[in-house]
Amino acid sequence: MKKKIYSALIGIGLVSLTLGIWGGVTMYKNRQATELIIQARNEERQKAEAESQTAAEEEIGIAPGQKEELTADPRDLNLVPILAQDQLTYKGKNYRRNQYVKAILCMGVDRSDTMTETKELGLAGQSDGIFLIAQDTARHTLKILMIPRDTMTEIPITNKERTLHDTKITQLTMAYAYGDGREGSCENMVESVQKLLCGFTIDQYMAVDTTVVAQLNDAVGGVTVTVPTEGMEKKDPAFVKGNQVTLHGKQAEAFVRYRDTDYHFTALYRMDQQQQYIKGFFEAVQKHSAKDSGLVVRLFDRVQEYMVTNMAKDQYLKVAMDVVGSGKLSDEDFYTVPGEGVVTPRYDEFYADKEALTPILLELFYREIE
Repeated sequence: MKKKIYSALIGIGLVSLTLGIWGGVTMYKNRQATELIIQARNEERQKAEAESQTAAEEEIGIAPGQKEELTADPRDLNLVPILAQDQLTYKGKNYRRNQYVKAILCMGVDRSDTMTETKELGLAGQSDGIFLIAQDTARHTLKILMIPRDTMTEIPITNKERTLHDTKITQLTMAYAYGDGREGSCENMVESVQKLLCGFTIDQYMAVDTTVVAQLNDAVGGVTVTVPTEGMEKKDPAFVKGNQVTLHGKQAEAFVRYRDTDYHFTALYRMDQQQQYIKGFFEAVQKHSAKDSGLVVRLFDRVQEYMVTNMAKDQYLKVAMDVVGSGKLSDEDFYTVPGEGVVTPRYDEFYADKEALTPILLELFYREIE
């Protein structure tokens, strides 16, 4: 519900949280499980990185020295799109898509400028924060499904006329890059995420350039967070794990984007940072909106040139207004695509566990029927 705030206010805070919620190795709902997995993987890497890389290559059928790009788990290419229909049967139970729950794909893009169109293939910017918002329009609540940016899936590659040029198995974040930097890139992301989510239909989208985080942060008087990650003091002396910090200016962007690239899967830590920031941001919005009814409108006006969406202004403003008075976001409002991280010679890859993901989507967007 609070998450909804993010979706709706995504123009406002989506930027921040969009920055980096891309980790997720299992159906993480608690930080301890995430940290244990990351720690184990990093220790394994430090002990025998060469062996790990060789094993990764052999596992996916790539010979030593071969330069071809690693491809996704073949199981991903043969999935039945069971969620492509409004009514379905899953494990003996019948479900129907809840017409009151809207699916909004929110993206944070590392463009570092306004969301202008580009004609250079692959240079439209990467979608480093990917969130699927479940907006319950009847209960005025929202929940957020975080999708790791390194998730391996099939993405479309379109030309400047927005017609299909090719497809490619790679990290989900690149689906935005192989578009036009605006609507075409967003449509690429929607198509890729729908394919990843077993044919699930997304209703609307919104993308925001992440550089506006600092502006939005200061517009609500700063955002207070508790530092969740070890080693962040490398970026800012105030970022000591466990410290409560009120972020101002560029400090906010640094908080949501920082990760230690010397280690594998540190995007998982960044996911915790994003979650902290999202909750703090919307708490600040709610606090100031109680005294300033025009705050939400001004926030959206401030990010207009940094935002691309297929939602009408009255639609996303209504979403924002609905959730501003809904209360605080809690950890229970956040979900993460379950799966497994794989270390490769080129980059970290994440493979979604579709069997574990389906029940989450049914919980968020469907209702059980007789």
